[in-house]
Amino acid sequence: MGQVNGTENSDAYTVVIFRGSTAKPLRFSFPRKFVSKLLIVGAILILADILIISHYVIRTGEVWELSAFRAEAMSAREQTAAFSGAVDDLKKRLTGMKEVNQRLRVMLGIEAPKTGDVANGRGGEDGPLPEGNTVLQTEKAFKTEDGGGHPSSTESSQSTPGTQTSHSVDSNGLTEQEMIASIKDGIDWLSKEATTQEQFLQELSLAAEQKSSRWAATPSIWPVKGWVTSGFGPRVSPFTEKPAWHDGLDIGAAANAPVQAPAQGRITTVGFDPKLGNLVKIDHGFGIETLYGHLAKSLVKEGQRVKRGEVVGLVGSSGLATGPHLHYMVKVHGQTFDPVKYILE
Repeated sequence: MGQVNGTENSDAYTVVIFRGSTAKPLRFSFPRKFVSKLLIVGAILILADILIISHYVIRTGEVWELSAFRAEAMSAREQTAAFSGAVDDLKKRLTGMKEVNQRLRVMLGIEAPKTGDVANGRGGEDGPLPEGNTVLQTEKAFKTEDGGGHPSSTESSQSTPGTQTSHSVDSNGLTEQEMIASIKDGIDWLSKEATTQEQFLQELSLAAEQKSSRWAATPSIWPVKGWVTSGFGPRVSPFTEKPAWHDGLDIGAAANAPVQAPAQGRITTVGFDPKLGNLVKIDHGFGIETLYGHLAKSLVKEGQRVKRGEVVGLVGSSGLATGPHLHYMVKVHGQTFDPVKYILE
């Protein structure tokens, strides 16, 4: 259909279009320079299209990548905020544990109580109730100044000035770097405080163990079920009918009633005394010693270890006695004390 003819004119290109066997053909001539310029313009347009398409593809990829980065950054920021909140929550719990440790240290006698520290004493003259939440806000402010609040109080802010909750971070518009720095400060504070509280817990454990051993060795129950026939202190002697000092507690009971150890200890004496008759002595440790007199029979041996509630003998009237009863004596560092003060049940 088309043909390029360059023989007729060397400076032009001729295009001949045949429309049929009878129709006259159409001829179009184009100068060489025009065709060259047209080709150059076409090539430039094609190249420009290629560049534009390439640039579009690259930019589109960058936009997608940027969107992914933004989503990842938002996720990281949310995770950072959540981690900051978790650190703050741990600080609250650790501060609460610190207060409990302080109370236990006072209760176990490791430290003397500080004024207004453990007892949380209050006082002053009350006035009319203010409107709104002024009372609550004032109380919170007081707790903050006194150091009894949570880690966001003055004490915590002094220890870790950079640590804030995730809500504070958002409201203050902190950058991610500042958030990470605040979290790092919070973790450092938690690490140091956890080490300190761990040492306190070890001290508390040791003190509690000592207190437990002391409690186990302290007489606290009736050695026999009965009634008091003669108390500790001054009395009229049933034998001489004159004023005398009674260094123990006489407990009337049925003959052969079981006599129990009021605390754990070691049997130091199993013997006979002209006045106390058959007797048993128990060394409970910590300078505490108990004696059981007028027994009908002892059921333990010297050196034997006994526990609270274990039977050591039977009630009798051996020695100088008017009838079956138990003479119960308590000594602390060699000094006799009223056994009633060592009976809790």
